Amino acid sequence: MKNNGKNSSERTTEIGAGKLSFVFQYLFKPRTVGAVMPSSKYLADKMVAGINFDHAQCIVEYGPGTGPFTEEILKRRNKETTVILLEYNDAFCKLLREKYRDEKNLHIINDTAETIGMQLEKFGFEDVDYIVSGLPFASLPAAVSQNILKQTRRYLKNDGYFITFQYTLMKKALIGQFFNNIEIEKEIRNLPPAYVLRCQ
Repeated sequence: MKNNGKNSSERTTEIGAGKLSFVFQYLFKPRTVGAVMPSSKYLADKMVAGINFDHAQCIVEYGPGTGPFTEEILKRRNKETTVILLEYNDAFCKLLREKYRDEKNLHIINDTAETIGMQLEKFGFEDVDYIVSGLPFASLPAAVSQNILKQTRRYLKNDGYFITFQYTLMKKALIGQFFNNIEIEKEIRNLPPAYVLRCQ
């Protein structure tokens, strides 16, 4: 496991700072954060469990926040795999750039997930193997959600997966407009409990 040259006390301090930053951003920008605490390790494990890390050439993550899913992706990926993070929140983007400053083939973009096509083109990709999302579709404007899902479907490979989590299934029908195969798994060891949706 990579530690980026950091000892356990530095990592613990980083995690604590990340949680404080998450709470602060939730209080001031709840529509873009969508939760009061970062996702648990259990939820993160479920989010990446279906990814074939040996063969993925490009993985995109929407709304990584403080990086609980990012951590698992980077830990398990092939070193040649390109990972692109799209984080709209300035503070989270700055935190991620500092936390993963030594990672290779990692691009942290301070922009909306709606720009996925432009970002892929910038790094030489026509499509993507997996898109992992922490976006709160339940609190995003309807037009934004529609556009993000439309762009996601457009740039995802035919055999690729869009993996997202939601706290309720109220947006399942919306996601189902773009993906006709949705596998659902619940993770109760998260605050609050969450549903993982693997879409193809």
